[in-house]
Amino acid sequence: MAVVVIIGCMCVHGFTGSPYEVEPLSAFLKQHTDWEVVCPTLPGHGELLALRGIQYKIWIEHAEKELEKLFEKCETVYVVGFSMGGMIASNLAVRYPVEKLVLLSAAAYYVNPKQLLIDIGEMVREGIKGRIKDNELYKRYKRKIKSTPITATLQFRKLVSSVRPLLNQVNVPTLIAQGESDGIVPVKSAQYLYQTIGTPSKKLIFFKDSNHLICHCNEKERLFDEVLDFLGK
Repeated sequence: MAVVVIIGCMCVHGFTGSPYEVEPLSAFLKQHTDWEVVCPTLPGHGELLALRGIQYKIWIEHAEKELEKLFEKCETVYVVGFSMGGMIASNLAVRYPVEKLVLLSAAAYYVNPKQLLIDIGEMVREGIKGRIKDNELYKRYKRKIKSTPITATLQFRKLVSSVRPLLNQVNVPTLIAQGESDGIVPVKSAQYLYQTIGTPSKKLIFFKDSNHLICHCNEKERLFDEVLDFLGK
């Protein structure tokens, strides 16, 4: 009797985020494949942030446990990481027999001052028009600033610093996608990942009009097609 190969895919969200950040991609993959697709919520994250006192290693350990559960069900496992989740996903790809890796707006570097000024300018213009409360960027930045303790930001930075030295050990096929209008993660982050990741089987794609929430932008259909084509080969 032929062995049924079950494919699993884990999508890891970003710092101060939730599965919402990768939900459009996970829904697309569920619709177009028969894969087991999971999007765990990292400790302290989700709709109500509770990040105070949580060490960055707890985020990594939680992702490891969720990945181990997926390996119990599936023979082949892919990992997708968004923003900080991209750094966690890279760590997992080094330590576990992950088949392929996808990095979306991955935060090897963070905060793009030039684009952030553009975003703030847009918020100011909306404020002048009296629509600031309806601006998605404003609501996102306001929520992050109000709910993110400095200690949590330091843990995020420690996580990034701990994973960077491992990137040259990533030896699985890797797709890197980056929005050129991202105000949180600069373009140089994707370039650094492409240059540093150890595998010769890697691809870097830029999306001209996409911001940090790349899975929610107008170019998302092309992004999803690229991801599915890469993983499905």
